[in-house]
Amino acid sequence: MRALICGAGIAGLTLAWHLERAGWRVEVVERAPAFRDGGYMIDFYGPGQEVAARMGLTGRLEEARHPIDELSYLDRHGRVTSRLTTPPAFRSVVSLLRGDLARIIHDATAAPICYGTSVAGVEQGGDGVTVTLTDGTATEVDLLVGADGAHSRVRDLAFGDGATGSAPSPRYLGHHVAACLLRDADLSREVGRRYRMLTVPGLMAGAYALGDDRLALLFLRREPDPALPADPAAVLRERYGGLGWILPGALRAIPDELYYDQVTQVVLDRWSAGRVVLLGDACQAVSLFAGHGASMAMAAARVLADELTGSAGEGVPAALARYEARMRPVIEDVQAFGRRFVEWMAPSSGLRITARDWLIRLAALPGADRLFLRSMSPSGHRLITGGPERPVAGRR
Repeated sequence: MRALICGAGIAGLTLAWHLERAGWRVEVVERAPAFRDGGYMIDFYGPGQEVAARMGLTGRLEEARHPIDELSYLDRHGRVTSRLTTPPAFRSVVSLLRGDLARIIHDATAAPICYGTSVAGVEQGGDGVTVTLTDGTATEVDLLVGADGAHSRVRDLAFGDGATGSAPSPRYLGHHVAACLLRDADLSREVGRRYRMLTVPGLMAGAYALGDDRLALLFLRREPDPALPADPAAVLRERYGGLGWILPGALRAIPDELYYDQVTQVVLDRWSAGRVVLLGDACQAVSLFAGHGASMAMAAARVLADELTGSAGEGVPAALARYEARMRPVIEDVQAFGRRFVEWMAPSSGLRITARDWLIRLAALPGADRLFLRSMSPSGHRLITGGPERPVAGRR
């Protein structure tokens, strides 16, 4: 069996790892010109961490993790308004850069990756898919996987309505997000091994020191217009430059090229069409507000591979339908959590910021840490299986 995976991110690479070990011939294409490092800090745990362990990646994750001793919120003057020392319930959480997680999976995957290439055309037959690539070549495969993100090209080609040629657009959640890394010894020392966030109504800026004088920055901005600015760095300096704390110095040092995007979710009526299937953010984007997107991507890839390799001759389309049936309820739960979590992560008023600070203080009380962790996670994300032979995210 042959599979072409469009997208060399966490979801696509995890699927490639599983399929190649099941005897499939796997090729990966990626529209970016090279592997994409960096990204923002993520808290990695739950089903995705279970999948990583079964892939033998636990040791690499431990090497890449950045321990966080404290979560604290600040005011414009850099004064702490609330803090939570990392409780025992958080010890299993691996905090690392999204790009570092992708790199770990990439290094464990043998499938060839063709960078600077994407899918230009899709034509399905009864027993296969003809895929035309942007470099002009064509290939015949048994399965085409669109793991190419929230702005998926495969989704537009294979799931379009015929009139416009495009599939439903991602659901915009009213915010823009930006992230970057910079190297500054003084700023890194000031922030330390604490995840520190400054929030004012409509704006959030977070920072965490990574070691080697590096600093990870995250910006979240309430914005009714989904259109992205031509000069994201200039917009960040304009909107955040007057907020104080470390921001004036950090904004002077941010690179002109940085990660900048809409905060979106992707909600579709179906995840597959014939022998074409979507994976990860292409059909399951849960948004920055929900978090856990990397964990969900790895869990979904494992479930898809499980169904494809255990279909017992029932065929690819039937396996794809079972994959969706198992994962859709979990994804819908996480997406709903994300929509509810907007006012926690990006409070729209001073009153909501004050209420959040009080909740953080209450969470610091003895015995409250586990309840706090549960409140920060959607119930679907906690579907962690118990036995070594049970697959992630729901046994049929």
